[in-house]
Amino acid sequence: MSYTVAIVGRPNVGKSTLFNRLLEERKAIVDDISGVTRDRQYGETEWSGKHFNVIDTGGFVPDSKDMFETEIRKQVRIAIDEANAMIFMVDAAVGMTDLDAAMADLLRRTTKPVYVCVNKVDNSNRALEATEFYGMGFEHNYFISAISGSGTGELLDAVTADMKEEPNRKAIAEAAELPEGEEPEEAPAVPKIAIIGQPNVGKSSLLNAMIGQDRTIVSDIAGTTRDTIHTHYNMFQKEFILIDTAGIRRKNKEKDDLEFYSVIRAIKAMDEADVCLMVIDAVKGITAQDLSIFSLAAKKGKGIVVLVNKWDLITKETNTARDYEKVLRDKLAPFTDVPILFISAVEKTRIFKAIELALDVFDNKHRKIATSKLNEVMLKAIGNYQAPVVRGHVIKIKFVQQLPTRVPSFAFFTNFPDDIKTPYRNYLENQVRANFKFTGVPVRIYFRKK
Repeated sequence: MSYTVAIVGRPNVGKSTLFNRLLEERKAIVDDISGVTRDRQYGETEWSGKHFNVIDTGGFVPDSKDMFETEIRKQVRIAIDEANAMIFMVDAAVGMTDLDAAMADLLRRTTKPVYVCVNKVDNSNRALEATEFYGMGFEHNYFISAISGSGTGELLDAVTADMKEEPNRKAIAEAAELPEGEEPEEAPAVPKIAIIGQPNVGKSSLLNAMIGQDRTIVSDIAGTTRDTIHTHYNMFQKEFILIDTAGIRRKNKEKDDLEFYSVIRAIKAMDEADVCLMVIDAVKGITAQDLSIFSLAAKKGKGIVVLVNKWDLITKETNTARDYEKVLRDKLAPFTDVPILFISAVEKTRIFKAIELALDVFDNKHRKIATSKLNEVMLKAIGNYQAPVVRGHVIKIKFVQQLPTRVPSFAFFTNFPDDIKTPYRNYLENQVRANFKFTGVPVRIYFRKK
């Protein structure tokens, strides 16, 4: 699935509304304020059995001195270079503007197909007014209403007409002579790594440093990244998807509607990810908000790597890193079995080590222990330190098994499962961690009646 369509146009014509309609989910933030979309938003959609990527860009303002609009202009040009086809959105309610003319001028230089999409055509008067856009001289013109969906079918028919037919899954299954109802085996999923943390700790700088290009807009203003940005990384024999999220602030500071969407999106990105790179600011140290983000990721069963960014700004002595790490681990307790790495996104210090750690944690999250080996090790540990007697009941654990779950989980079969207290549960978890490699991954312990 390598066909990509970019949605371009001036600010506030409804690009993100169409993007959300194509993806059938509210992925891009939509608001009446001009210029809400700042980075390229990627998604995947399907029409008539054909799958393709969609890019939503920020609004194009050709000669603005505004810092974000200058960056958006750069992003729009990159999107045009990346895409196979362009949907050029204009607004029938406002009519033709200088910005539309500047955008049309940019698009006439490309040899790729351009589909002029006149939005907000929701009555006959608007349909009549929309005819002025034929004057721009593009071959494909479509009148739509992105908010209600009218006219989008014809647009998608035209966009997908040039695409090659994809073989469907049923045909593949039949060709492989699989039993009825069985689907062909899929390739193992590519690891998804989310970069999470508070606003302005350097998440976007880290993403740009990792992939070696300016994929997201970076500034000293907190909250520049508002959407979650997906980037496919495939270099140096390593392949994964990086997700840059908006910073998660404390709830009482959220006066901006947009930030409310961004926080929800960051949490949703956390749901989607396998491993979270939690970035904290070395200068500020770990805060209560960082701890709540950490515990949220752990509660969701995500692999976690803690990255202490802006380490280049710290005055260092012999044991600075060791002492800093000890304070961190004390605050992260009881889940202290997490990798901690000191990095600088600006100076690109230990950036690739962070990638290696994240992929190690991904492997740990999917580690399966043979039942015989698990019982051999754990029953010996249980023999060394028996569970305390409760109300005269001697607790005996006879069998241990790893459960087939997304988060590493272990069931201990015992005669009195309800009588085992938290300290002994923690002992068993520590023994699992000491004998098998589950660094950076939450481990769940369950007791069952034998």
